[in-house]
Parts: sequence; C-alpha cells; structure tokens
Amino acid sequence: MPGYVKGNRLRLLFNGVEYFPSLLEAIRSARHEILIETYIYEFDEIGEAVADALTAAVARGVVVKLLLDGFGAAGFPQAQQDRLLAAGVQVLFFRPEAGRSFFARTRLRRLHRKLVVIDGEVGFVGGINIISDYNQDIADLAPRYDYAVEVRGPLVPRMHASMSRLWRRSAWARFKHEWLRRSHLRPVGEIAGAAEARFVVRDTLRHRRDIEREYLRAIESAKREIVIANAYFLPGWRFRHALKRAAARGVRVVLLLQGVTEYVLLHHATRGFYHQLLAAGTEIHEYRKGFMHAKVAVIDGLWSTVGSSNLDPFSLLLAREANVFVRDGEFSGILRADLQRVLDEDSVQIRLEDLHRAGWFQRVMDWACFGLTRLMMGFSGYGGKRYLE
Repeated sequence: MPGYVKGNRLRLLFNGVEYFPSLLEAIRSARHEILIETYIYEFDEIGEAVADALTAAVARGVVVKLLLDGFGAAGFPQAQQDRLLAAGVQVLFFRPEAGRSFFARTRLRRLHRKLVVIDGEVGFVGGINIISDYNQDIADLAPRYDYAVEVRGPLVPRMHASMSRLWRRSAWARFKHEWLRRSHLRPVGEIAGAAEARFVVRDTLRHRRDIEREYLRAIESAKREIVIANAYFLPGWRFRHALKRAAARGVRVVLLLQGVTEYVLLHHATRGFYHQLLAAGTEIHEYRKGFMHAKVAVIDGLWSTVGSSNLDPFSLLLAREANVFVRDGEFSGILRADLQRVLDEDSVQIRLEDLHRAGWFQRVMDWACFGLTRLMMGFSGYGGKRYLE
C-alpha cells in the first residue's frame, strides 16, 4: 500500500454538527460523481437530507453510487431504497445475507468504512455514519461524540481508487453488471496544502493488519506522549504490550474510552484490561457525557489518525476499515487540543484504587465478560491464541 504523501489540505470535523453541513455542501456542488460508503444509514432528518441531496445530484447528471453494509444498514427502508433507485441513485448492499450463525465468517466480515469522494476532488474519512448525533435511545445524553476529516489533495485519488474497486466487486457479487463500468474520472490530486498523510485500509486479503501496523510503528517510536480515544477498545497482545513498553520508557500514555454502557459485553470486557494497563503506568479516562464513537489518536503532537477502525477484534481482524494517518503538527495539534477539552470537561479518570473499591458485582461482570469474549473468539477462530492474553 502506498506510503505518506505530501501536499494535502485536511480539515478536522467535530461530530455531525460540522460533518454533515460540509458533506451536504459538497454533494450539492458535485458535477460528475459521488461515491459513498457507510455502515449505518438511518432515515432520520440527516438521512432524509442526504437522500434529497443525492436525488437532486442525479437529476443534474451526476453519477451517484451508494454502498451500504448489509448488516449495519439492514433496516434501510425498502420504500426509500425504491425511491432512490427510481431517481437513478445506484444503491448496493455489501454482504446483505446475515447468515444463521453469529460466528459465521461471512456475517462478521462487514463494511465498516465511512468514506465519501466527490468528483475525485474532495474526500471525507472518519467514523461518522449517516445518522443524526441525536438519534439515540437515551434522550438526556450529549450528542454522539465522533470525528471526520475533509481531504483535498494527492490523498483523494487513493481514496477514489479504493472505493471504486470495492464498488465494482460488490456490483459483480450482486449481479449488477450494468453498474460494473469503471469510473470515467481520473483524479490527479493536485497539491492543495502542506499536510503529509497516508490513507490505509483493512481488508481480509492483502491489508489484513495494515491499520494495526501503522498504529504500532507510531507507538514504538513515541518519545513523549500517546493519546488514544477509541470507543471500542479490546486490543490484542501486541498492541497492549506496545503501550506498556511505551509507558515503561517514560512516555505518557493516555487512553480515553467509553464510559457509558452501550454494549454490555464489550464494555465490561474492556474493563477487564484496566488493572494491567493502569499497573503498567498508563492513564485511563472514561467519557461519561454520552455515547462515544471516536476512533482517533495523537502521538507526540505530530502524528495523528482519524478513521473508522476501533481497537477491538471486529475492526482489527474482521471488518473493512479505513483511516487517514497524518504527519502534520498543525492538524495533530487541533485534534490534540480537542481531546484535551474532552478529557477536562467530559471525562473521569480511572485509578487503581477505583478498581479496588469497586463492588463485587462490577468485578465479576468485568471478568465474566472478558472470559466470555475470549471464549467467543476461540469458537470463531479469529485472533490466534495470544490475542486476548
């Protein structure tokens, strides 16, 4: 996979409140082609606005290709799908069959990427699905916390090529031969800024560990500080030991993790790692203001990443993911400052004494969920013997 490339202009977008206006403006300005990939597409006010913008784009001659995950977007209304297809929007589902077994490999290999490329000129990459930040079961929580990046420059053609390949493969698998035609665009990615960045995907073939390796290289070279904010944190042996080695050589390691229970099993399994990580010298903070969906990191204030990949078995071993990795002090500084704001205002630091004071039910739940997760991974055959050691 190609390495870092200079000349990009990157704009960090905080939550849907910044992402969706930028996305809709880009869609409404499209002249030739719109490519979208998303895991979840909800027909709330955001989904409706995006659908309206896509149908309007088709009406003025723009080719629109919308690729949805067959599991994450399983509730996509048939009436809305028919409406989009009738308007000329090309809609495909990645692996629509769920499979009977929860552990079936075909069911677990999902499209978890959140990517957009418009006219081969502007791209969006991050963790934000097509869903309102306020679309959640608990009304009094803060809006869902997440990030995306608007990209212009030499990185966009790489994003376009990756999305075009996956679209063609999905169209072939669904027997949509009329949609197999290659994109007529040949993006050149003219210099747009000064940021050096790399677009990295995870798939089940040639790029199975590329995102994890990029993280590990940055962690191993860290000299001062590692800050990781990740919604679903259940990393493997290599990742955890890289963090512990960094702490042992004097690097400040800060983990910002989910504090509000969204998925009981994963939440408590993650807490099963707290003791060993805290004992090794890392800091753990829990985001308590609402549901956290961010998947970002900043190292030494110079290197950073924003994307769709969690640090759990689903993202690191199974799903198709996409992250942008950045070597740029200005961009990384903006992300680092926002992370500090969240750490200061919306999070609670967890210490070893907090674990010792936890009641017996909390401790039993943590270790039971951790053990059950190991058992499930053993049944599924993923991760190898050492993943959760």
